[in-house]
Order: sequence, then structure tokens, then C-alpha cells
Amino acid sequence: METRRDVFQAIADPTRRAILALVALNAMTPGAIAERFDSSRQTISKHISILQECDLLTQRQSGREIHYHFNAQRMKEVAVWLEPYRKLWEDRLDAMDDLLAEMQGQKPKSKRKFNKK
Repeated sequence: METRRDVFQAIADPTRRAILALVALNAMTPGAIAERFDSSRQTISKHISILQECDLLTQRQSGREIHYHFNAQRMKEVAVWLEPYRKLWEDRLDAMDDLLAEMQGQKPKSKRKFNKK
């Protein structure tokens, strides 16, 4: 039985995030990607395989070369899933900023009212 990684496992690794950042700017060959890292080509190849498995990278053959392309649609799905959490934390941090400003005798930056309990 093959275990599939999910997209969050894939982007948890800093090297894989760096690979995504590189390929998001321009499609690249595996060799060009590997040249940017101190890791071995085999290690980078494994990272690329994981990113492909999660559909974050797609590959296209151009003659004898393979180019990896960033799958923006897949990352958009991640962003959509994260959005409610981003908004929640943004609201909480804004409320904390307002509370700290009030405690320091300053005018709160946001127009939100927060509950005093």
C-alpha cells in the first residue's frame, strides 16, 4: 500500500518551499534546481518527487529535457483552506493591539470594539 503525502506535509519542509519559490518564477530542469542547493541531486530529486506527488509541481518534456512547473491552482486551494484561519488570527492580533494601545493610554488603531470581561 502506497502512502500519499498531503500538501501540508510537502510544504512543511523548507527545502521544498524553496524549490516551489524557484519554480514559481520560472520553469526549471531538475539539474538547474539542484544547482541552487548544497544538497545532493538525489536529495533534491526526492523533494521534487514529493512535490509532484502532491500536485504542487508538474513536469513537461521538452525534447530530452524535463521542466518542472509550479501548479498555482493547487497552491490556491491551500490558500483558500487557510484563509478563515488567517482572518481569525488577524482579528485576534488586531484586538490585542487595540487592548495594548488602550492600556498605554493611546487610541486603538482599529475601529473594532472588544469585550471587556
